Amino acid sequence: MQCYCNSKKEFSECCEPYLSGVSSPSTALELMRSRYSAYVLGDGGYIVKTTAKENRYEDDLELIEEYSKSVAWLGLEIVHVEKNVVEFKAYYRDAGGVKVQHEKSNFIYEDGVWLYSDGKMYNTKIERNFPCPCQSGKKYKKCCGAL
Repeated sequence: MQCYCNSKKEFSECCEPYLSGVSSPSTALELMRSRYSAYVLGDGGYIVKTTAKENRYEDDLELIEEYSKSVAWLGLEIVHVEKNVVEFKAYYRDAGGVKVQHEKSNFIYEDGVWLYSDGKMYNTKIERNFPCPCQSGKKYKKCCGAL
């Protein structure tokens, strides 16, 4: 099975070793991808564990799991990567239709592991003539945007 993070790799060779604790991401990008996969799978524990200590709140676990299970995740698009910054768009469908979470995330390398620090959200909409985030191969306006 291909990985949820759209890396074109098998899940077992991509994010699964990180989510299962067998290994740790060696780059901010690997951590970003694995966190997306954790959201798809509703693994709030991984999200909390991979957040910087000053922004980590165990009480968020239930909210994260509830949110991640309340939407249908459609795909991840990596927009730009620097050493400790990853800009991405995560596409999902909720009761209001198809939406995009566009964020520039900051990561820190602390005690030998990469952690999510914080991010800046962008107000981005899905353009009608862009490829549909559901990966059907159609334009958005002829696919999910037509619903």
